[in-house]
Amino acid sequence: MWRLGERSVPEGLEVSGGSDWFALTRHFVDYVVTSQDALVAGLKQFYTYALLPAESFFHTVLGNSHLCETLVDNNLRVTNWNRKLGCKCQYKHIVDWCGCSPNDFKPPDLVRIQQLTRPTFFARKFESTVNQEAMDILDTHLYGHYPPGTLALKAYWESVYEHQDGHNTLSDVQLTAYTSFTRLGMHSLQGKGPDCKFEPIGFPASVHLYFYDDRFQGYLVKQEVQTASGGRDTLEVWSVPQAPLQLEKNMREFERLKHLEVGTEWDPKERIFRNFGGVMGPLDEPVAVQRWARGPNLTATVVWIDPAHVVAASYDVSVEAEAEFTQYRPPLQRPLRPGVWHVRVLRQWERMAETRFLVTPLAYRTHQPFKTVEHGWLHAGPVGNLYLEQSFQQLSSVLRLPALEAGLQEAQGHAQLQGAELEAWVDGGFSSFWSPGGVCSSTGSSCAALASCTKASWSSMTPDPKAELGPIKSDGRIR
Repeated sequence: MWRLGERSVPEGLEVSGGSDWFALTRHFVDYVVTSQDALVAGLKQFYTYALLPAESFFHTVLGNSHLCETLVDNNLRVTNWNRKLGCKCQYKHIVDWCGCSPNDFKPPDLVRIQQLTRPTFFARKFESTVNQEAMDILDTHLYGHYPPGTLALKAYWESVYEHQDGHNTLSDVQLTAYTSFTRLGMHSLQGKGPDCKFEPIGFPASVHLYFYDDRFQGYLVKQEVQTASGGRDTLEVWSVPQAPLQLEKNMREFERLKHLEVGTEWDPKERIFRNFGGVMGPLDEPVAVQRWARGPNLTATVVWIDPAHVVAASYDVSVEAEAEFTQYRPPLQRPLRPGVWHVRVLRQWERMAETRFLVTPLAYRTHQPFKTVEHGWLHAGPVGNLYLEQSFQQLSSVLRLPALEAGLQEAQGHAQLQGAELEAWVDGGFSSFWSPGGVCSSTGSSCAALASCTKASWSSMTPDPKAELGPIKSDGRIR
């Protein structure tokens, strides 16, 4: 929405605004919906051309109507605003709106609730994928401690896919990854006995994110399978991400560098990648994020290297003394070449840190098996092996990279794969970054190596006491 010019507020009215979280009486709602008086009709027309009218329309109607005495200036909520993180009101030059949302509560933020002097029934925002501990603290404050030895208090599961949604709701990257996780999990059962051989049936039944103690622990993929005896079972596979970061020992001022990670869907407000685990494909746009301790100003060089040893990008990052995070997404030409990429942080071309990330080849295209004739361009890398307008390949000798010709020849061979050979390439990539943390059976398997999922502490089918709601007690509490 753009400002086209000034306009005047209707005379004789006191325009007010505030939160778009409010409670309205039925009598007032009926007045707003059905009244034909000039106040309501005029304000409906006025606010038709206003940004975020819900933050002012109801407040102004109520304050100027015959119901003004019913106004209670308290929405019973506390909101965790921290505009310094990922917000900074960057759209103020366009509209009178900061263009950001509240932060999630973390334990240090709970003091904002404790110091309130006005009645407060609600608080926002809370996200278990960002911080479960804050919710646990409030839960204990309201309902007391769980009995000693209660399991799964620090665990959290979040469903991201159920088969009822239809596999068409999954991206080709997700479908490729989840089916690969299943195969790797079943492969880990090899040698455990004749009853431990399974064949997947169809697409995954469900997928969950698994967190423990506020740390992402991996994906849980549930898959229907055929057993060695011809029966059916449902297995759940836990795929655990592996840390690919390497830090040099003699870093001097670069000891400020605490972490280096590449992913997609970076959230600068919460300082996390919303794409947990960094699963990405050839058409994604990765961003490199560095986390720093406070210290002297410094300049770091960041270099991106693709699987064929093509130097895709190189740029400098200025790190100020108070900086905690730096991030940059180079505008790389796509498709990105599938395989293992490397990102290095350099000091005067001396390596200080290096991380790897996987651009997975696609086993599916529009949810159908990948065919090189139609989709091969997705695995061929960018035109002319040029990711940006200029080439950085002259840095190859400085970075001591292997010969480019051999890498390109191998990449061209991979780009021709399909079917079982393509799946083997996919699985080989994921096995370098993920490992099976466990496999369980939902029905009780004859495979002795498989535990029941209801008894596996990591499984999405294990009991979660935090999700249990009992009958309401006489004092109105649920626990």
